[in-house]
Amino acid sequence: MASAATIQRLRAFSSCDIGDALVKLKYPFGGFLDGITMWSPERRAGPARLFGPAVTVKMVDAAADSAPSPPRHFADYNEKGKVMYVQQPPGMYSACWGGLMSTRASIVGAAGVVIDGRTRDLNEHRELGFPVFARETSILGSNTFTKASEINVPLQFKDELWINPGDYLVGDADGVVVVPPSLMDSVVDLCQKRAEIDEKTVEALKQGEEMGPTLKRLRK
Repeated sequence: MASAATIQRLRAFSSCDIGDALVKLKYPFGGFLDGITMWSPERRAGPARLFGPAVTVKMVDAAADSAPSPPRHFADYNEKGKVMYVQQPPGMYSACWGGLMSTRASIVGAAGVVIDGRTRDLNEHRELGFPVFARETSILGSNTFTKASEINVPLQFKDELWINPGDYLVGDADGVVVVPPSLMDSVVDLCQKRAEIDEKTVEALKQGEEMGPTLKRLRK
């Protein structure tokens, strides 16, 4: 488990910073959750961020009678300071997250939601100021289309890239990245070193230096 100090240090870095560090560490796809973008509180803009350990929710087709069902509504599994990651079956044209879910999550103190699928009720999320990241939107709710099945289980995002309960999700205007706690110390160290180099690079460019030689000199 990462220390509280390391987690706090990670907060200082953007999704891009963290992704670059994970690429250097050879983590699958740099932890990038391709296709998932910010819909609230703004559309891929502004300073709002999403940051916290994951609570995972696996959705299934509503017709999957043999699939297990949680004893409570999945929105009631939100926790203070955590990010709910909801995985919808591929190809669904209905939403699996709406304004009522964000209302519940906000009251609990959740840090946001990441939806590998669709959301709806955009204005309601924005009025709450609640961070919502998703693949797309829909006017249709989940009723008759999907249902929650399992809570806090590992979920495969793509090939070797998985979202595990407790993995940290970091989202901003550029996108979302997942960070396993086991790599957090290394990620923070790499991000800090890169930040120092980037600061020197920006200063050099502002002084009129060319990009090529500057990068060659500073990013050895």
